[in-house]
Amino acid sequence: MAQNVAQLTPVLSAAPVVPVIVLDDIDAAAPLADALVKGGLPALEVTLRTPNALAIIKEMAGIEGAFVGSGTVRNKKQIEQSIEAGATFMVSPGAPSTLLADAEAYDVPLLPGVSTATEAMAAADAGYSYLKLFPAEAVGGAKLLKSFASPLPDLKFCPTGGVSPENALNYLSLPNVVCVGGSWVVPNEAIKNREFDKIEALAREAAQLGK
Repeated sequence: MAQNVAQLTPVLSAAPVVPVIVLDDIDAAAPLADALVKGGLPALEVTLRTPNALAIIKEMAGIEGAFVGSGTVRNKKQIEQSIEAGATFMVSPGAPSTLLADAEAYDVPLLPGVSTATEAMAAADAGYSYLKLFPAEAVGGAKLLKSFASPLPDLKFCPTGGVSPENALNYLSLPNVVCVGGSWVVPNEAIKNREFDKIEALAREAAQLGK
């Protein structure tokens, strides 16, 4: 099947910001997810960039109200590992045709990354209507997405990469942006120091963006 839009829509529409999480500390997984959900950010992207990423997805998937997804998915093996760990969505930095074809065999939806109109059109032809613009700021940011809106009206984007509290509204004000991905709500120092109240406060601020 093509992208499972019915499953992906409530995830991406749940809040204006999807926290992008790079974490290797399993003990921090559950309290971090709990803080983010309590702060109003239920969709969580756990990147597969650390040795314990899959274990962290399993821990976070047990938090009530959390939509836990895997990020930096690059191949079929990682698709299968993500689903086995309990991911309810997956995010990729790119959109190679092999990955898009492999993802079609699974109900768990993939949000593939694109950075050009050609890549977006190719993904659309493959049945994908939700896409990640990556790395957003580096490839043209909000100006690029604004230029996509008219010729590609059927596509919705989650820009990620260089998105911050200072520029998030530039993206969220666009009609073709459903949410943004950002890491500022999960600062490493706060996680290390177990300052989950601080993270919940950051999440609460981010959840109000664009309202």
